[in-house]
Formats: sequence, structure tokens, C-alpha cells
Amino acid sequence: MLLFSWLPADPDAADALVPAGLRAAPGHPVFMNQYVVDDDSQTCGFGAYSLTYLGITLAGMEAPDGATPGGWWTHYLNSSPRVRQYAAALGAPAAPGHTTLEVRRESLVAVTEVDGAPLIRTRARVGHTGHAIRSGQHRYLTSRDGQLLSGIYPYIAEPVDPFEIESVEFLNTAHPTYALRPTNPLMILWGWHSPRASFAYPGGDKVRGKPALAHSSRR
Repeated sequence: MLLFSWLPADPDAADALVPAGLRAAPGHPVFMNQYVVDDDSQTCGFGAYSLTYLGITLAGMEAPDGATPGGWWTHYLNSSPRVRQYAAALGAPAAPGHTTLEVRRESLVAVTEVDGAPLIRTRARVGHTGHAIRSGQHRYLTSRDGQLLSGIYPYIAEPVDPFEIESVEFLNTAHPTYALRPTNPLMILWGWHSPRASFAYPGGDKVRGKPALAHSSRR
């Protein structure tokens, strides 16, 4: 699992992906998670799959800890039809995609593909897991049948140290994800890589209200 956040090159384009009724956090931070479930034994009925999801960090939608900001999912690229069907029923913008993570010595390369072509490529410098543990909850919002849904996702992970994002490339200028490309030079806000992580997926979705149909621009 590779989870991190950056500032976008085009904040207005990122903001246009947030529905009216929600407000992006200052700077319109983008988050992305690229991860792989290696085999069927690691899930309860989903089987093996890979996923890249992206979104915008929100203001005023913190997780139950009161500190971790919530996020609006803008893209959800999953390799499994079963998981896509499940996620779409919860309002996620599920679409086909395939993700790989490859580590060679201290170099990690994560690639997200759509229709067999590379879409996003991340390069990071990574170390080894130690005794540190990360745990908490994330809140991700989606929309279903005109209503906002709020899902709580508990997680626990063993991060590597050291860890540094070296580059994030958006390789298809025509794809909607290009609106979320990072600034140049790259401005990473936070992140971690864990070879082993566990999470409840999803935990406790509930209706939070009805978003407006149109987007609005907020600065």
C-alpha cells in the first residue's frame, strides 16, 4: 500500500471535481492510494485485486478522531468486477484499472494502468519495516442516488523507514485524472508505504445529506 498527498498544479480544476455542498481543504490537497491485494486469502470474499483511488481532501469532514481530514473520492480504478460492483453500490466512482507495486532494493515503482496503458506512475525511495505501527480511521465521502454517503475505514499498517516520494507522473493528458496532477516542483504533504496493511472495507456508511447537482468554485 502506498498512500500519500500532494498539492495540485491546477487547484481550480481540482476544485471543479468537488460537488457543491462540500468544501475542499485549503490548497485543495489531493490524496492517492495505490495498493495490491496479493491473493484470495487476504480478503473476506473479494478475492485478490488491485486498486488506485484518488480524491480531494475536505474541510469540516474529519474522521472520528477529530483530526484526520475526510476526503471526496473522484476516481476509483479497480481490477476486480466484483469489487467494482460492490463499491459502485456504495457510491464510489468505480471503473476498471490495474495497479502494480514493485520494489527493488530501495526503489519502489507503483503504476496504475487503464485499458492496458500506464496512467499514473509513482516512484519512491523506501526502507524496511521496523517496530512502528500506524493506525486510525479514514472518512471517505461518495454520492449515491443524489445523497452523500460517509464511510469510515479503520486501518492498521506497518510503514517503512525511510520513505520519500521522488516523482508522480500523470501520463495521459486526456484522462480526467489529469486534473489532479501535482505541482512542479512536487509538494508532498504526507504519506507512507507499507508492505503489510489491514483495513475494514468499508466501515459504517451513512447518509449525510443531499449534494447540489452542479459544482461550484470555492477558494
